[in-house]
Amino acid sequence: MRNAVLLPNGLVLTTDNSAGIGEKVDDIVRVEDEIVAYFATRVALLEQWSADAHPISVIVHNFTGNKSWDKYVAGIEKAFQEIEWPCPTITGSTESNMETMQSAMAVTMIGEKRWASESEITWFVYGKPCVGQEVVDYADKIADLKKIWNAMERGFVKRVWPVGSNGIAGECMRLGLRGEITGWDIIKSAGPATSVLLGVPSEQIKDAKNHFEKYFEEIR
Repeated sequence: MRNAVLLPNGLVLTTDNSAGIGEKVDDIVRVEDEIVAYFATRVALLEQWSADAHPISVIVHNFTGNKSWDKYVAGIEKAFQEIEWPCPTITGSTESNMETMQSAMAVTMIGEKRWASESEITWFVYGKPCVGQEVVDYADKIADLKKIWNAMERGFVKRVWPVGSNGIAGECMRLGLRGEITGWDIIKSAGPATSVLLGVPSEQIKDAKNHFEKYFEEIR
């Protein structure tokens, strides 16, 4: 489990936020609100998987304004469409009394335990670290949610560990790994979890390599 909070009755809480990224004139990174929500959803979903859980409810915290609500909802739904899973009920709140100069939002998920972790695994990194505008410009290099989900369902990924602003090296340190990966920038921030560490059972490494193909490297 990475940054998830365990709640009573086996529930799991995860969240991710974004600020200064969106469609407002003063935003630092100008991108569609739907894309902003998609990537916040992506992170919160990966954090659920890291805790061996899957979401049953989604809460949106919208500080951008009423006009952005439907776009944020569409971005959340897009993430679940990508893994071909019904989108949970979405609720939340919008700050409509005060106009902000920049966009800001968060996605919170409540999930239920679905899997049991396995310790006898080999760790791989999947997806190149990207941050800011790179997330849009190099979308073909980032970890694919659907591929991760399919691998989990087929049993050849047993652990999921999203990479955040501390980079691959920081997450490897948290897992007690040396983090030796040839030709990768392991210090760079992976932004909205564009890189993900995956635990693969030793007998299924070949299957995993064939499944993920590009930007998939063993951590030594």
